[in-house]
Amino acid sequence: MPKRSLHAGVIVVLLSSGQALAQPPLTTTLPPITVTAQKEPEDPQNLPVSVTAVLSETLTSAALRTVSEAGWFAPNIFFNEFTARKLSNPRIRGIGASPTNPGITSYIDGVPQLNANSSSIEFLDVDQVEFVRGPQSALFGRNALGGVINITSARPSLQKWTGNLIGPYGNFNAGDVRGATSGPLIVDKLAAGIAFGYAGREGFTKNDVTGRDLDSRSAFFGKGQVLWKPSAQWDVRAMFSGERARDGDYALNDLASLRARPFHAARDVEGFTHRDILAPTIQIAYAGRSIDVATTTGFLKWKTTDLTDLDYTPQPLITRNNAEDDFQFTEEARFSSAKAAPIAVSDRVTFKWQAGMFVFTQAYTQDAVNNFSPFVLSQFLNVPVSQHSPKAALDDRGVGVYVQGTFTVSKKLDLVIAARGDRENKKADLNTFFTPAIAPAVAVTAERDFSDVSPQFAAGYRVAPGATLYGTVARGFKAGGFNAASPLGAEAYGQEHSWNYEGGLKTSTLADRLSANVAAFYIDWQDLQVNVPNPLVPAQFFVANAAGASSTGAEVEVHARPDAGLDLFGAAGFTHARFAGGSRSNGIDVSGNRLANTPRYTADFGVQYVRPLRGAVSLITRAEAICYGAYEYDDPNTAGQGAYTLTNLRAGLRAKHTFGEVWVRNAFDTRYVPVAFPYPGLARSGFVGEDGAPRTFGVRAGVSF
Repeated sequence: MPKRSLHAGVIVVLLSSGQALAQPPLTTTLPPITVTAQKEPEDPQNLPVSVTAVLSETLTSAALRTVSEAGWFAPNIFFNEFTARKLSNPRIRGIGASPTNPGITSYIDGVPQLNANSSSIEFLDVDQVEFVRGPQSALFGRNALGGVINITSARPSLQKWTGNLIGPYGNFNAGDVRGATSGPLIVDKLAAGIAFGYAGREGFTKNDVTGRDLDSRSAFFGKGQVLWKPSAQWDVRAMFSGERARDGDYALNDLASLRARPFHAARDVEGFTHRDILAPTIQIAYAGRSIDVATTTGFLKWKTTDLTDLDYTPQPLITRNNAEDDFQFTEEARFSSAKAAPIAVSDRVTFKWQAGMFVFTQAYTQDAVNNFSPFVLSQFLNVPVSQHSPKAALDDRGVGVYVQGTFTVSKKLDLVIAARGDRENKKADLNTFFTPAIAPAVAVTAERDFSDVSPQFAAGYRVAPGATLYGTVARGFKAGGFNAASPLGAEAYGQEHSWNYEGGLKTSTLADRLSANVAAFYIDWQDLQVNVPNPLVPAQFFVANAAGASSTGAEVEVHARPDAGLDLFGAAGFTHARFAGGSRSNGIDVSGNRLANTPRYTADFGVQYVRPLRGAVSLITRAEAICYGAYEYDDPNTAGQGAYTLTNLRAGLRAKHTFGEVWVRNAFDTRYVPVAFPYPGLARSGFVGEDGAPRTFGVRAGVSF
């Protein structure tokens, strides 16, 4: 593709909340953290749940631009991610699923992304990302079997106008401009904010047939906000965000060829992947004397179109045109006891509660057309053939009701009980046919109802100031549904359930200079949903139920600030996840096999050091290592990726309102293939995959006010 004409001097980025760029004052204590892992703001050290919060300071200092990059710093998190940004599937402790039925639901400003195609967006004016591990169905309902990911935007300032502009430039002609500004229209009453961004780069992979790159990326994105506080009790916030991505083709190639010659492919057709997202959101909160009320209304519209060379060879054999369109509406109303006024049950016992209702509708359509050249399907077919597999419409609507109560005894012991009931109705109109009609068309019209109740029991005991021991027993629930395309008879799949048993210790010591958390878990789940390849259609997957699986593991997180300006951090997670006896995936016995795309371990280690030089100028250096253990690509454990480590480095100067730095990611140019899947018949090795990002480097600069 033609090179974009980007100049490093022009790419100094504008506007994102001013405090995110300005150098925070150096302190010897760790920053305070508040999360909404249980739907209401709380110190995570007091919650009986495993949660990692990646704060705005880290998002900025480490230049984290997507949710998968933020996931580097949370244990037992792995993203099964393609070069095309729409295909990003998170896995937690071995639990994941297909994009249309995710096992971990991402919430963006309180709005669940019911399809993973809309969850991996470019970060813009993001305040915090939370990775909540373990089943959260008791509060979040369907498809929170493995956990939830909360992404929250920074609030507009009601006091003064702030803003920043920040952007890197690097090899592969990579340019990035993003930022935001916000401030009061009426001080203490009405504020507005606006953010924008552009990110683009040339592809990492060269097409040896044409000499051009395949997997380029380019996207524009923006966000607008209005915050209204008519009184101290009311808070009304309206947000509108959008993204227009125009990416290149998938970088898929034969797995053996990738490992012998990375970042090369050979194909006669160079395709594209496009995605458009529009997402208006309205949040209303009322803080009363005894009851708090909050509502979140979300609209989400996204569509994707892509073209790819489906045989991934220089031969003109098969191409695929795929168009997907989705519209969802969600509404949640939550009621709770006033945070500052828990109910006194006795002199030693207090009680707080929350309850809510969630309703949603979703309409999804897909038209995937596989175009076969003459003689590919048969030596007797001398004309091109198009196969619509599928042309489908899936409609989904449902309601969930939840309640949670917490008894606190002597200000030390918290006893939590929660439960949620969900019910939904799904309809499917599925059509598969050929043009010309070389075989009979297949049409399936179906409808099913699904319902479930998900309980949770937890206890947390503050054994000492800054130390909380906790235990949790929770049931997870993932909805059943319909495949847009699948072999005949496999159109529907059933619900998946799990029981999660977890215990841990959270500590904060040395006058809040050191925090250390440990947790151990055991997950037992039934009717496991697996994402398996369709043997009749290349590069197409469908969801099916296996018998069951179990996952056992442990996690540890440590953050330390031994001195002002010096931060040490690290985390590690270990997961042993296997199929239960009698499990079958796509007709193959997988009993005892490891679950696909589940690293044996994940780990991150790093240091950030700020050294004042003269006046307001400081030297900032940062280094981090991200480690993944070996894992398998498929349920039969036929092929996999060995352990690998990615090292990121950056160093620069920062003043009160400006900064500049140099950076390098994957500093040692580690070669790895993070994603691959079976592709018999068309791939020499039986698998196709994509290389992980190579070493990238460049400069970054910014200003703020």
